[in-house]
Amino acid sequence: MATEDRDTAAGDRTSAAPTAAGARPSRVDRASAQSRIPADAGTAGRTTIAEGVVAKVAGIAAREVTGVYALGGGGARAFGALRDAVNATDLTQGVKVEVGETQAAADLTIVVEYPAPIQDVAANVRAAVSGAISSLVGLEVVEVNVAVNDVHLPSDGTDEEESRVS
Repeated sequence: MATEDRDTAAGDRTSAAPTAAGARPSRVDRASAQSRIPADAGTAGRTTIAEGVVAKVAGIAAREVTGVYALGGGGARAFGALRDAVNATDLTQGVKVEVGETQAAADLTIVVEYPAPIQDVAANVRAAVSGAISSLVGLEVVEVNVAVNDVHLPSDGTDEEESRVS
């Protein structure tokens, strides 16, 4: 058992623990549910970063990308509109993360603003999220998956339909 612990701490991504049937193997070096950043050599202590923090950083970074209209699927966006109405915005909407000891992976669902090039927006989201997690949280980003759920068409600001006859 001591050998398995040393291998996991050294970054070995294989796990001796059995996985549930059909469960997806972890994409990160997960030893616990929360991230533990090693302390500097001259100081004592440990920094623990929760998955919710990493998800919030990823959500903020994705929303700042030009061409991203919203995050989340249709149901999540509808529920998010209710939260926004009561001033309780969820910055993690549409974001799922896996956090290990030194690595993180993120899955984002976005809505792209028409006519922004979808592949460019997705690549920019990937770069922004990876950069934000690396620089702000200090974790190595192993994967950022972007799912484009919808395209938002700009409205002309008028709710009335023009008459076909005059």
